[in-house]
Amino acid sequence: MSKKGRTRRREPEPHPDPITITGVAEGGKGVARIDGKTVFVKGAMVGEVVMIEFIRRRPSYDDARLREVLEPSKYRQAPPCEFFSQCGGCSLQHQTSEGQITDKQAILLEQLTHIGRVAPEQVVAPLQGQAWGYRGKARLSVRYVKAKQRVLVGFREKQQRGITEMDSCRVLDKRVSALLAPLAAMIEQLSIREEIPQIEVAVDDRVVVLIMRHMQIFSSEDRQLIRAFGDAHQVRIMLQPAGLDSVHPLPPDSADPLSYQLPDYQLTIEFYPLQFTQVNNEMNRQMINQALGWLEVKQDDRVADLFCGVGNFTLPLATLAGEVVGVEGDADLVKQAGRNAALNNISNVDFREQDLFVEIGSSLGHFDKLLLDPPRSGAQLICENIENFKATRIVYVSCNPATLARDAAVLVKQKGYRLVRTGVIDMFPHTSHVESMALFELIE
Repeated sequence: MSKKGRTRRREPEPHPDPITITGVAEGGKGVARIDGKTVFVKGAMVGEVVMIEFIRRRPSYDDARLREVLEPSKYRQAPPCEFFSQCGGCSLQHQTSEGQITDKQAILLEQLTHIGRVAPEQVVAPLQGQAWGYRGKARLSVRYVKAKQRVLVGFREKQQRGITEMDSCRVLDKRVSALLAPLAAMIEQLSIREEIPQIEVAVDDRVVVLIMRHMQIFSSEDRQLIRAFGDAHQVRIMLQPAGLDSVHPLPPDSADPLSYQLPDYQLTIEFYPLQFTQVNNEMNRQMINQALGWLEVKQDDRVADLFCGVGNFTLPLATLAGEVVGVEGDADLVKQAGRNAALNNISNVDFREQDLFVEIGSSLGHFDKLLLDPPRSGAQLICENIENFKATRIVYVSCNPATLARDAAVLVKQKGYRLVRTGVIDMFPHTSHVESMALFELIE
């Protein structure tokens, strides 16, 4: 790396004067200006007067952290979780729920303005639900710490390589939170306790599944200990000795799929533990209802759901539209979506496997309405070729406001759409993750 591209690292450098936080940046950092230069302050909130210390200097901006809060925001609170100061699972517990969602809405609008150079005609009220015990999927890190002669199971520490020493988690499903301590105690007894790096967690209303990644083969005694743990705590155990295709249940557990309900549409959606689904079922239901409401689907509409996954939006859409086409690049997800259609006796939906980052073309045909739910990288190629679809109304569900803003600029400035409305969805309370939704209409 050239000297020009290097970041100057130094010991923390206290700033001598109080500063006022005037904005919020992606990741939840406070923003201030000092001598004309932008400073990002971890842990600071809009409107606060604080003392800071610089931790990293860059040519165009600086990073800093709090030393003292002189005038706190009305949204500042004592973090409810005792592990918050160490645990990297959450980053915003020092803010009330109202403060968190207010900042996330501000981040969304700032990205639309500065990246996309577009503004919505309407900003809708955020979608919110339960702030605790909402997380039904997670990856837990595991490490045997020789110095402490014990196993740690939990999330990684903030900006550290270690694992937080924790025996509960307020954001995880309560059934999973209650397992952290006994799970660590069980792993301590295994012969390969140092060869288990992580455990994937997935739940539904009935079942908790733990997928144990192990780098060496379990002994028969290990398997007996794990089996006894699963039976005692009524959880399904699966093992992963190598890649994803090696995942298998520990006998006599089954490999049956999990499921969640969409009662407003009388649908059951099945999924396998490692397949992508939303981590927050309550907010997922609210998100689906809002998306379908914004699309204003009619009985004779032909609708496309791009990046359709296991059919989370596709199947509710099929209960309202004449025909729905779901497109997904992952073959296993396409197969699962088809099974979900059959499970729910839905016949007016067609699922197709296609890499939406490589080629769009016109093979899908024309659609009246379009729903986009891309990963963090967004849907740039689709937006650049949106005329292939002829859709008059588009709902874009985003997990990254920066790529939403980039794609919104294409639709509004190049393709003749209006940004009618937008708003945030509190899918991940207490984290800096910003989920949002935007409605675009083709200008007649």
